[in-house]
Amino acid sequence: MNIFENENSLNKSLNNNNQINLNKISLFNLVLIHKIFNSINISLLILIVIFSFISLNSQRKWTTIYNNLAKTRSNNNNLIDYISKTEEFYINEIESLNTLKKTTPQDLIYLNKQITKQKKNKLIENIKYIQDGLKDSKYHRGY
Repeated sequence: MNIFENENSLNKSLNNNNQINLNKISLFNLVLIHKIFNSINISLLILIVIFSFISLNSQRKWTTIYNNLAKTRSNNNNLIDYISKTEEFYINEIESLNTLKKTTPQDLIYLNKQITKQKKNKLIENIKYIQDGLKDSKYHRGY
């Protein structure tokens, strides 16, 4: 039985040594796996930050281009309005040429020139007004 006991104890000791070695190896593997995942996570985080800056920059450029396009479109609309108003004016002018008649001397009406009144003295006008009032009995003498 001694022999079997020695074999069992040898097996136990080998198993214990194997488990300790496995624990050390598995611990080393775990640390290595954690370092790999940490480096992958950090690299992904750096990529996300870089791509977000790139996308923000391109968004800023697109916004600038869009604003310039909107200004150009409004200028074009204003030009189209001005062109249409100008065309309408010229069309009306051309149409009015056909409707207007050239005048002859027989079509004209001559008016007599009015003679301008001479300026009268205000004092003389007021005296004349009072005299006319006395004649018409506007102003009564006595009581």
